[in-house]
Amino acid sequence: MNDGKYDIGMVGLGVMGQNLTLNMADHGFSVAGFDRDAAKGEALRAAAGGRPVAAAATLAEFVGLLRAPRAIMMLVPAGPPVDSVIRDLLPHLAAGDLIIDGGNSYYVDTDARGKALAARGIAYLGVGVSGGEHGARHGPSLMPGGPREAYERVRPVLEAVAAHVGAEPCVTYLGPGSAGHYVKMVHNGIEYALMQLIAESYDLLKRGLGLSDAELAAVFAGWNAGELNGYLMEITAQIFGRIDERTGKPLIDEILDEAGQKGTGMWTSQDAMNLQTPIPTIDAAVALRDLSGFKTEREAASRVLAGPPQRFSGDRDAFLASLGHALHAAMIVAYGQGLALLHTASQARGYGLHLADVARIWRGGCIIRAALLEPIRAAYDRQPDLPNLLLDAELGAAVAGRQADLRGVVAAGASLGIPVLGFMSALAYFDGYRSAWLPANLIQAQRDYFGAHTYERIDAQGVFHTQWEQE
Repeated sequence: MNDGKYDIGMVGLGVMGQNLTLNMADHGFSVAGFDRDAAKGEALRAAAGGRPVAAAATLAEFVGLLRAPRAIMMLVPAGPPVDSVIRDLLPHLAAGDLIIDGGNSYYVDTDARGKALAARGIAYLGVGVSGGEHGARHGPSLMPGGPREAYERVRPVLEAVAAHVGAEPCVTYLGPGSAGHYVKMVHNGIEYALMQLIAESYDLLKRGLGLSDAELAAVFAGWNAGELNGYLMEITAQIFGRIDERTGKPLIDEILDEAGQKGTGMWTSQDAMNLQTPIPTIDAAVALRDLSGFKTEREAASRVLAGPPQRFSGDRDAFLASLGHALHAAMIVAYGQGLALLHTASQARGYGLHLADVARIWRGGCIIRAALLEPIRAAYDRQPDLPNLLLDAELGAAVAGRQADLRGVVAAGASLGIPVLGFMSALAYFDGYRSAWLPANLIQAQRDYFGAHTYERIDAQGVFHTQWEQE
């Protein structure tokens, strides 16, 4: 700060904003912060200690603290709050300044904001941030998109604060426009699917096998020590071991079974449908979160709709091993669906994504980080234009080799009356993708019958229509 000005600004000093600000300062960058809630500014000052951090009382003071051309990051809730901050900042900014949106903004909004700001000479980066508050403080995965030159301006900051796997930072330039926020959206869709698969495994073990919370903790810790190693597996094991201070009972059993969501999974499903790219395991995860919200109806239905006895009578140890293999296969399918969507979207929207880079920056810091991402990265290194992970020799064989386990788990769920739609959708996707023939010819015949939508033939070129009803 030879000129008394700060390197970068942070608007939004909640948990994420404060932690990322301190992370930047720990790496030698001076940061000015602002929040409409003055108490959050005070909290930042208290937490900063002797670090090169300032908290401004007004937006004008905040902008005045920054070195020109200014770089300002926002960590505020997606939607109208982002537009509000931009609107308030604009009177204080000049051509050449840069705004960075680090929230979970919808990619369509990011494109619109980027175009509007570019017309005023102001650059805009949409940066997906994954890792929660711990990641923000100690190293998140960062997914930036927008003008390449704007990224280069702040690349030293982003590379410094990102998580590292070995010497590699978990950040890279992804592409123009909304590429970063699109990748973060799909990251969250995959996250939904992985969480659903883990939850279904828990259900099978709890209601099916009757495992205690201590036994569940041991199972998930064991899985985390093997091929299923990953952040979600790690925290799941810890969750089952947590005792509630209020009741002295396992905390998991005191938590209401209604799952919340902020919309990123739904956006992923909606855009996949727009691009006609199937992601049924992500769709299932979104749908089952919605179903969990029908708590009153589910309780009423449980009293009148009988199902089979939820008693497992097989070899428990064998089923545990099979479930672990099935979970590994289904997780490959879930990652594969999300990355197939990125492959399609990159072509449709001109992102120019390198999926090996996407897998690389997901290996550390982010919520879906897992050992599995290293072979996924290697698959895209071998074949950069790989349309689907199931076509990779190594990963395709890993799923095919575990398909008997996956089928057994789906059958067990059906026979026990335990909903395993995530596993079912992963298996159906695998079976559908490997099928050289599907019964869509009947659908085309039906469409032509009732709506004259025409069809194509396997023995001749062209488009055909049949008068199905004979006079």
